[in-house]
Amino acid sequence: MARRTTAAASGDRIIERDVDEEMRSSFLEYAYSVIYSRALPDARDGLKPVQRRILYQMGEMGLRPDRGHVKSARVVGDVMGRLHPHGDSAIYDALVRMAQPFTLRVPLVDGHGNFGSLDDGPAAMRYTECRLAPAAMAMTTGIDEDVVDLVPNYDGRELEPVVLPAAFPALLVNGASGIAVGMATSLAPHNLGEVCAAARHLVLNPMATPEDLMRFVPGPDLPSGGTIVGLDGVREAYLTGRGSFRIRATTRIEQVTPRRRGIVVTELPYGVGPERVIERIKELVSAKKLQGISDIVDLTDGEHGLRLVIEVAPSVSPEALLGHLYRLTPLEESFSINAVSLVNGQPQTLGLRDMLQVFIDHRIDVVRRRSEYRRTRAQERLHLVEGLLTAIIDIDEVIQVIRSSDDAAAARDRLLQVFDLSVIQANYILDMPLRRLTKFSRIELEQEREDLTGSISDLTALLEDDGLLRGLIADELVAVAEQHSTGRRTVLLEESGVTTSPQASLEIPDAPCLVLMSGTGLLARTTGESLGDDGPRTAHDVVVSSTTASVRGEVALVTSRGRALRIPVVELPALPASAQAPSLAGGAPLGALVDLPAGERALGIVEMTEPPAILLLGTREGVVKRVAVEPPSAKDAWDLIALADGDEVVGAAEAIDSDDVVLVTSDAQLLRFPAPAVRVQGRGAAGMAGIRLSKGASVIFCGAVPHPGPDQSEGEVVTVAGSLSALPGTSAGTVKLSALGEFPSKGRGTAGVRCHRLLRGEDALTYAWAGPGPARAASPSGMPVDLPGAFGKRDASGTPLSSPVGSVAGPVRASRA
Repeated sequence: MARRTTAAASGDRIIERDVDEEMRSSFLEYAYSVIYSRALPDARDGLKPVQRRILYQMGEMGLRPDRGHVKSARVVGDVMGRLHPHGDSAIYDALVRMAQPFTLRVPLVDGHGNFGSLDDGPAAMRYTECRLAPAAMAMTTGIDEDVVDLVPNYDGRELEPVVLPAAFPALLVNGASGIAVGMATSLAPHNLGEVCAAARHLVLNPMATPEDLMRFVPGPDLPSGGTIVGLDGVREAYLTGRGSFRIRATTRIEQVTPRRRGIVVTELPYGVGPERVIERIKELVSAKKLQGISDIVDLTDGEHGLRLVIEVAPSVSPEALLGHLYRLTPLEESFSINAVSLVNGQPQTLGLRDMLQVFIDHRIDVVRRRSEYRRTRAQERLHLVEGLLTAIIDIDEVIQVIRSSDDAAAARDRLLQVFDLSVIQANYILDMPLRRLTKFSRIELEQEREDLTGSISDLTALLEDDGLLRGLIADELVAVAEQHSTGRRTVLLEESGVTTSPQASLEIPDAPCLVLMSGTGLLARTTGESLGDDGPRTAHDVVVSSTTASVRGEVALVTSRGRALRIPVVELPALPASAQAPSLAGGAPLGALVDLPAGERALGIVEMTEPPAILLLGTREGVVKRVAVEPPSAKDAWDLIALADGDEVVGAAEAIDSDDVVLVTSDAQLLRFPAPAVRVQGRGAAGMAGIRLSKGASVIFCGAVPHPGPDQSEGEVVTVAGSLSALPGTSAGTVKLSALGEFPSKGRGTAGVRCHRLLRGEDALTYAWAGPGPARAASPSGMPVDLPGAFGKRDASGTPLSSPVGSVAGPVRASRA
């Protein structure tokens, strides 16, 4: 037997109620109130009651886009006092969401002040200001033309609309979310232009299928951008009202520091803030579930937008790490569509076509009621105009009738008898000031009558012809799209394109590569895929030193003080693999990789292999040495030669026994001899005599030139002459290009032969280079410098240069084996 309770009323009257019945009835009333009055949007205007009341009240307050902002607290107070009998925090929360560009695809409130972010809440309502956004005018325009029903508010003292006119499908454009009793709604935002195009197509083609409409609306367009991967769930939602899809952050891999690459996040999934991502990544790193991240920095600002930089450890592949981040962090999120909304006061799950059809039916009703209202107003005005035209024919008699009457009632009766006017026309003439009546122009009134007649005829035709009515709605949709639509932000992908298993390694795999050093001091590595027949070339800068290596290996940087510095190859920026010439603009400057004291210069790089490579060194004082590049124990820096006081290394290159050693001096002497003439010595040796120098001369170039093979070009010599007393940059000098074959091989320790004839005003060679051709030159800033096209004689003079030469190099050799 059910438990019973008693309820005491006034006096001695007692009403007995069954507990089950009372609970059932109260719960249903509560559930209906939550569903209808709070949680679910109306399918016609896409708004919940609190949102509709905010926009309506702001329109009543005159807070249009061309007016100034007012305090949000004032709007909240008026909405709460007149229309929405709930807490101020609920009203302000709804107002804030309508002003957030990261929440709504087309914001309806123009907020001024701190309206919050994805990670932080807004300022208090007393600190923020607001007004209607331009798009909100399209939601409320015409509401004063009897286009929607008005009902009493909660206390019966005010009237409020049951729905807004809504010139665009706001339910689809801005989406919706809410939790009611026993049901919930979740709908993603879409692009206004695409949705209006689909609605227009359905207006003009009532039999269109959901597949037809999907050609206009391919998928959601989220305020935060990002990428939607996998569209099967989107299509299912458009057909049934239920579905899900995955949203992926927009990322790119950059060289964030000279020694490290990083993942730069510029767009996050809908509803995800950067702090949430940072917190999740830190948790995974602390729990040892995610490795390879050196640092994470949030560089987001109001000017440049979102920029979340995830620095990757040098030995970790950013591409592999990105796959793990998608799998483990909010950089990839799932969004479920459950398109539940109110249709005629009943919650229904709607597909794409159903939502558009409900909106179109609403717009047909709005436009029809608006047209009827305008026709009625035009007919009323036409009636008055016709009365004025009747009276103005004999204005003097009208005035005499009015003046001679005892009172207004008598004047009205006499006007009705004399001029055959209606009561409305007579009252209008009587209420009009005399000064206005005498100023009426008959021509103007006749033109107004003609315009009113035409307007009434057009409105009547519109109301009687469904095709004209639908055509007007279609035109209005086009106008709204042109005024408020923006470009698509979200990229749509059929498949993810990233498949990273939990067991996938993050380490960069070891692979052959080529390490390059440019004339402006940039270091980089590139894979063998980007090597052409002549090796990689750069668009502007030249590669003055290169060596083969492996990604997990090491190279040694040789300096002018005869030192070798260890550099892990994996820390060097990787140039993209392509068949085209790579650009060293993405390389790392030497200063970011090694710390060189003032006056010490980098000369070249050599691979650290086993057995060690043999390196040729040449000093300014004419000393040469061949030494094995073999570091003592695990040192990161070691000496390769014992230099005399005041001497320095001017050239360093890997040299095998089949190479020729070439030295060029400042007084234009060139010496060429076989590399075996220089025996290999230990690191502590001081080297041996390479070239005999005249007084005041010094070596400006030392290099190893291989003998040309069957498919290789002959060696070339480039010499640049100038004045040592000239200020840097004031004189480019002269340049000469010669064939190395014109210079005979001599013995080590001799003076060599002349390689350049100096002109008047030139007192020395300022630059020299010898190596396999064709030679390319660049200025100190890396810009190309043209060299003479034809070989000059061995001891000829040079031709003028257009700009100073900073470096010269030939094709990059991928291997010395």
